[in-house]
Amino acid sequence: MIGELPFEQIRRLDIGQTPKGSVKHYWLHIINNGIGEPVRVPIMVARGRYDGPTLGITAAIHGNELNGIPVIQRLFRELDIEHLHGTLVGVLVMNVPGLLLEQRKFNDGTDLNRIAPGNSHGSVSEVYIYRIIDRVLRQFNYLIDLHTASFGRVNSWYIRADMSVLETSRMARLQNPEIILHNPPNDGTFRGAANHLGIHAITLELRDPHVFQFDVIEDALVGIRNIMYDLQMLEGEILCPISQITLCERSYWMYTDEGGILEVFPQIGEYVKQGSLIAEVRTIFGKLNKKYYAPDDGVVIGKSINPINQTGSRIIHLGINPRDIRCVTEEGPQVFF
Repeated sequence: MIGELPFEQIRRLDIGQTPKGSVKHYWLHIINNGIGEPVRVPIMVARGRYDGPTLGITAAIHGNELNGIPVIQRLFRELDIEHLHGTLVGVLVMNVPGLLLEQRKFNDGTDLNRIAPGNSHGSVSEVYIYRIIDRVLRQFNYLIDLHTASFGRVNSWYIRADMSVLETSRMARLQNPEIILHNPPNDGTFRGAANHLGIHAITLELRDPHVFQFDVIEDALVGIRNIMYDLQMLEGEILCPISQITLCERSYWMYTDEGGILEVFPQIGEYVKQGSLIAEVRTIFGKLNKKYYAPDDGVVIGKSINPINQTGSRIIHLGINPRDIRCVTEEGPQVFF
């Protein structure tokens, strides 16, 4: 293929294996499938001529979250390797079996982003995520984990980050998203595993699943380059294309308690008042079954767009206590909680 770099098959990522001043492509052999063939994860490594931190960018830990893939591809394609300080690692697809099946979860039905750090002697999904953490993640000083909404839902362009920590607060603000959700990594997520290893990590929610959305892809690239400039990995000017970011103290999902045809009224990013009508459920014959009202004031971070709603389906993801904060290059607090 024209312009394609040769690749190597590896069992463990070793940053030192990539010569300084070069870019290499690797296939990381993680597990074997049912007939003994390797399941391999595609990784790109750019190692600068000069020492510096290692920034890892990971995409598609859920197999239907595609927007992160072209973010990594473009970042590497446009990278000035001659002036890079440190190392940039891009894991293009974390959940290879899920991506090939065009589904969110791993091929055993497990959500890889809920079982970290995994188990070296566990189920196939537990072994898979354990080995990615052990063989890849441990190499990083900083992590940017790229996600989208799941099937039947849409997201704003928002970030999950611990805003009580200087490094992750700054990384989040450098992205210039629409919304930042204060979300300490205290669960079984990949970001949580990074935090336990002392790696500064944020999660980017790049809108919607199953598609490439080039506006948010471009926004993510601006923000990632800002982080690289801030870490002095590259020389460049930090850009703040928006003056205000909405910071939410916490959030929760609302769920239905009646099945039927669901219609959700607020738009992504809309502020709703406590008691305002947000959704209706109707029977298949069109008769109104139930209305749902906002339990709190808040901002709509995400919402369901799937009208086929069984009891217990999601309605909206509501961000609580939203307030405006300023771009990272302007004066203002560095931590918020």
